[in-house]
Amino acid sequence: MAGNAAPAAVRAARSKAKPAPRNAFYAQSGGVTAVINASACGLIEEARSYGGRIGKVFAGRDGIIGALTEDLIDTSKEPAAAIARLRTTPGGAFGSCRYKLKPFEQAPAEYLRLIEVFKAHDIGYFFYNGGNDSMDTAHKFSRVSAELGYPVACIGIPKTVDNDLVGTDNCPGFGSVAKYVALSMREAGMDVASMARTSTKVFVLEVMGRHAGWITAACGLAATQEGEAPHVLLFPEVQFDESAFLAKVRTTVERHGYCTIAVSEGLRNRDGKFLSETGLTDAFGHAQLGGVAPLVAQLVKERLGYKYHWAVADYLQRAARHVASKVDVRQSYQLGQAAVRAAIEGKSGVMMALVRTSDKPYRWHIETVALADVANLEKKMPRSFISEDGFHITADCRQYLAPLIGGEDYPPYRNGLPDYVRLKNAPVAKKLAESFTIR
Repeated sequence: MAGNAAPAAVRAARSKAKPAPRNAFYAQSGGVTAVINASACGLIEEARSYGGRIGKVFAGRDGIIGALTEDLIDTSKEPAAAIARLRTTPGGAFGSCRYKLKPFEQAPAEYLRLIEVFKAHDIGYFFYNGGNDSMDTAHKFSRVSAELGYPVACIGIPKTVDNDLVGTDNCPGFGSVAKYVALSMREAGMDVASMARTSTKVFVLEVMGRHAGWITAACGLAATQEGEAPHVLLFPEVQFDESAFLAKVRTTVERHGYCTIAVSEGLRNRDGKFLSETGLTDAFGHAQLGGVAPLVAQLVKERLGYKYHWAVADYLQRAARHVASKVDVRQSYQLGQAAVRAAIEGKSGVMMALVRTSDKPYRWHIETVALADVANLEKKMPRSFISEDGFHITADCRQYLAPLIGGEDYPPYRNGLPDYVRLKNAPVAKKLAESFTIR
């Protein structure tokens, strides 16, 4: 018995000397994408692989709201096989939200509540997977948590189909949307061309992009030679000139027999106003936009008399995991992995970013950028990426875009349809007596 006493005492002393690993909080924010779950997959698998460096990964149910309301999901309850399938599943597996933290001076209760919840669940890492506003939230909390005496390692993981985050060469989610709209435009163009002699002569496809025309530009990849769809691209960076547009459509129809158009939802007139602004705002305070495609199509009908059809890609473009870009999936997954490594290395107040080092062959790596240099900023299309007449993309733009849609990464299929995973999303037991009301 005496021989076993010393080792037992040593083990007890060691267990006291070495604190338990702190838990992590992960949340998805804003509009989801076809590949945001790939980032979640990379993050959770990487955290599990570190064996003791990070405790459990708790996910926020419906984004940051899950933290404010202490509605946490215990991802440790999910088997490895289910987590692995996140890589091929679209949407937001844990739920997302549009909720922006106000400055501390305006809403101190939100920050105090977050710290209260994080303390209760011993959370020392905060991974926020989102776009511009999400990076602002991560930046604010990183700064305030340190000032309030409970520093949390805050790491931003980029996500936005709009491709408008600064500090990163491209944004996860964009490559797959770009692939979807380019192939949709190519296929729709072939359809219209087949019927143009006696039927539809103009087709208008509306895509996302409030202030930046990256998705509209991606439609341009469908055309590889003169006369192929799309014939006209309407960017938010270029003020809409009605006369020039109608002249372009007329010339195109006379030359090719039909005209296909891709238009950004954020198209603006000469006064700088959205053509489709409804007067309403969303949860982030952004102008709520209606459909610009029917407005453009009706203009063509009234002024030129051409029969038309229009479509709005809307949620379809960002949900289309069945045609996701292989490059996009890989980058999204590895950004999730890299976020865990950055946190363990002691980094905080940073966003993981993609850095391009070569176009041909396409090469890239991951670095970090300060959240302060990213939050609330937008990367728009450079003028050098837009043709001189403002209606198409340039060779430089095509060179930038082409690698991002590269490769196929099909999900598994079952009975003719993609077989996507649905997690159990087991709740974490609440530890706080008081609830919190979202305002």
